[in-house]
Amino acid sequence: MKKFKIKNERLVFTILIIVSFVVFLLYYNLVFSVVMARNSFANEMIAISDENENSIFNIQKILLYSSANAIDHSEEQSLQDLSICQYTDISIYIDNISTVSELTNENTIKELYIDNIVATSSADKGTKILNYKNPLDFGKYKSIEAPENNRIDFNIVNTNSENENNDYSKPTFYTDCSNPISLGYMNQDILTNYAVSKDANTISFNGKVLKEANVSLEDINYTLTFKIHIVNNLNQKFVYNMKLDVGLDDSNGGIYNGYVFKGKNTSGNEYRFFKEI
Repeated sequence: MKKFKIKNERLVFTILIIVSFVVFLLYYNLVFSVVMARNSFANEMIAISDENENSIFNIQKILLYSSANAIDHSEEQSLQDLSICQYTDISIYIDNISTVSELTNENTIKELYIDNIVATSSADKGTKILNYKNPLDFGKYKSIEAPENNRIDFNIVNTNSENENNDYSKPTFYTDCSNPISLGYMNQDILTNYAVSKDANTISFNGKVLKEANVSLEDINYTLTFKIHIVNNLNQKFVYNMKLDVGLDDSNGGIYNGYVFKGKNTSGNEYRFFKEI
């Protein structure tokens, strides 16, 4: 049998070292790192689950009041150039004493804001806006503007003296969660340049105007999604992903009768604030 003699053993040894290193890198990237990432993800999920076993903050209830209005832009208020809008006032109550009965740094609010606001409907009618609304105006038509950077930052009231001097026309929330998050939704200019016929000569300045103007409720029923962020006085962070399917119709005519007032059931784990870690 013919024997082969390696003339440059050092070169062969170097090549073997390089090949072994490449094989190790491939194994690390394709197998070991995947296993490590999977284990890390599993451990993180376990930690998150443990942290959220007893939620500090929950959505207690949601109240929705929906109506509509007509804004007259015509000369001498002749009802010949109307803009039709639909609005919903929203009150979101937060429960912070179901797991901690007394007020502590853990269940009191240091910071509250809302972001990632999206409003969708089946038809592209009007301009949709969600922003803070003065709770004293709940159930009343008030024009609102879109929040800057699609985010609503709340002023946190901590003491009675702050309460007495606070301007409630600006986003306001009590540190002890004793008042609701007050929001207003507005769909402006659903119909523009609408004129009242000479035969009618009158118009309703509430939800009935939608029927009078032949606005389809199927077109303006909408879904709101946004995130509510809380930071407590221990600097712990919590978030809730809100989704509201707001139906303006029902078997009795819904908003066509003037207004709709609904309370949303919020029982169940899906209404817990999620603690971030």
